[in-house]
Amino acid sequence: MKLYIKNMVCIRCKMIVKDELLKLGLHTLKVELGEAHISEEIIAEKYAQLKAALLQWGLELMDDKKSMLIEKIKNVIVESIHYADERLLTNFSDHLSEKLNYDYTYLSNLFSEVQGTTIEHFIIAHKIERVKELLVYDELNLTEIAWKLHYSSVAHLSNQFKKVTGLTPSHFKQLKIIRRGTLDNL
Repeated sequence: MKLYIKNMVCIRCKMIVKDELLKLGLHTLKVELGEAHISEEIIAEKYAQLKAALLQWGLELMDDKKSMLIEKIKNVIVESIHYADERLLTNFSDHLSEKLNYDYTYLSNLFSEVQGTTIEHFIIAHKIERVKELLVYDELNLTEIAWKLHYSSVAHLSNQFKKVTGLTPSHFKQLKIIRRGTLDNL
């Protein structure tokens, strides 16, 4: 049986879901972002217990097909931006269509209707958060970050970063260094 779980966006979430399933005596086959596969059918009483337990962690079991598809879209995007080590060989629209087996226009319209924002804006927001993270880690230079996150150029990344954050990537990086310096003086 496959369970769909809303707000499941990190490795910690996967561990929480595994733990809660184990507490209920359910046998986990696989847990991915937004989904848990268990070997047995779940009875109504255990379903309600699982739903309540997950809700305490900010996670939510989903029954509605549209909501499940929206969560799948989000999870594919989050996984592609935050957790994939290799660069996508196609653009996000083709990647989403291929992963979810739906026409991109349908996915885009559904996402906009339900979320009140476009898939493109959702992707940009996550890409900028990933850029911030990579800048703080200081392991990659801006050219490498631009390539890793599918930007056409460093200038494109810098313009989008400034548009979203109000800062240039180099200014953001400087603020981190300044902040760290003041913390070191404590």
